[in-house]
Amino acid sequence: MDASLRDELKAFMTELAMASGELIMRYWRDEDNLHVERKADSTPVTEADRGAEKLMRAMIAERYPTHGIIAEEFGNEREDAEFVWVLDPIDGTKSFISHVPLFGTLIALMHKGQPLLGCIHQPVLGELLIGDGETCTLNGQRAQVRPCAELSQAVLTTTDPALFAQGQHHVAGLDKLAGEVWLTRAWGDCYGYLLVATGRADAMLDPVLETWDLMALIPIIRGAGGVITDWYGEDPVTGRSAEGAAGASANSCSAIAAGVDVHRATLGVLLG
Repeated sequence: MDASLRDELKAFMTELAMASGELIMRYWRDEDNLHVERKADSTPVTEADRGAEKLMRAMIAERYPTHGIIAEEFGNEREDAEFVWVLDPIDGTKSFISHVPLFGTLIALMHKGQPLLGCIHQPVLGELLIGDGETCTLNGQRAQVRPCAELSQAVLTTTDPALFAQGQHHVAGLDKLAGEVWLTRAWGDCYGYLLVATGRADAMLDPVLETWDLMALIPIIRGAGGVITDWYGEDPVTGRSAEGAAGASANSCSAIAAGVDVHRATLGVLLG
């Protein structure tokens, strides 16, 4: 892709993050206007979630009317377009409604079905992380995973340990891994991936993800020099191994993000 177009799209991604963040902050710790509701799956949603997504959708439609959109709250448009924006207006709504700044806005741009750019924006802390698969920056400064050769030195984080009991993801694997690492914390949702990409944690695991949870993370973690795969060490988008064979996770959506050594060791424990 032409470098000037990539820079233009990155700049627009920043505009989306800043505009949605400004709207979200209007609701931060504002109990009178937050209006928490439960969706059909019992997860919470607020006017901040809906308002931020509506705002970003309108901005995309005005600037790039031929681009597609995949988003959590209001559905999809032109999913087969060459460029598709993937939006999660508040990833970590449970943290948001609890006034804990471990949530963030996830924005991804897909090009021909592959994640091209990714953004995590934490408006309370003023942290904007953008990756393009080759580089990653936090507020304009280079971000990268930290060296960590041994699990015994690693900080592991995950969104919700209870999710490991669902489907094919086993609690025993997490328990075993927790016994191998230095620290295990629940600094979850997108902020856990921000911590890995900026060298403040060493591994982030999620056994259950949706498309809007995942796509922004891929160019961020790779751009920071890390590895992100699904639960079986395979491509997180296709669920297929590097050799092209169908993987065991072809129908799953999960993620393990870490530096090279910690990722390899984590897979060894989980799959061992």
